[in-house]
Amino acid sequence: MHQVNRAIIMAAGVGKRMQPVTLETPKPLVLVNGIRMIDTVIRGLHENGIYEIYVVVGYKKEQFECLVKENPDITLIENPYYEDCNNISSLYVAREYIENAIILDGDQMIYNSNILSPEFERSGYNAVWTQEPTNEWLMTVENGIVTHCSRTGGSRGWQLYSISRWTAKDGRKLRGHLETEFEKKKNIQLYWDDVVMFCYPQEYELGIRQMNAGDLVEIDGLEELAAIDGSYSKYIKGE
Repeated sequence: MHQVNRAIIMAAGVGKRMQPVTLETPKPLVLVNGIRMIDTVIRGLHENGIYEIYVVVGYKKEQFECLVKENPDITLIENPYYEDCNNISSLYVAREYIENAIILDGDQMIYNSNILSPEFERSGYNAVWTQEPTNEWLMTVENGIVTHCSRTGGSRGWQLYSISRWTAKDGRKLRGHLETEFEKKKNIQLYWDDVVMFCYPQEYELGIRQMNAGDLVEIDGLEELAAIDGSYSKYIKGE
């Protein structure tokens, strides 16, 4: 078994799909039923003994300074590319910390901290078995190993969620691939997950960490936010 020693939280994005709420507040710092989204992530990491935390910031970066005051073990890493590049740029600027790390987004609500457990057998993503059709990324798993990933979804597969763990060996490999794609090839509009799943799939032998629907909630847009916290219904057209 491998052990997570640190965490990288991705929190640099503008959050356009949640405007106008995010015009003043970065998405991870938006309150959901009185709790900032990123606080559920940090609390979940702490409950699993993970205190070395790097938060990648960009949009309204100064607002994240409060996290460092509240949690001295948190380090902010600035992503100067966030306005023009996809999230490959965020992991690129944090690439020296990928070894033995858990990588996750700051704009989600963690309701079951067990899904952030530090022990893992293989590098790979948290996933939920999906019987019904979905448009989300869907993985095929055979004998515990990911053999295929569909960007356009499907049915009867393992839906990929934005929590992943990386061994030291795979972390070094991923760092090199990020440098190749971002620095040399200038593929600045990739999701960083594309690097693993579609650019170099033959270089990794990934597993999954099974979890249940409801263990976390990814809030992508304003309507999803309003569905969870009714105080935001005023921003929905017609309400």
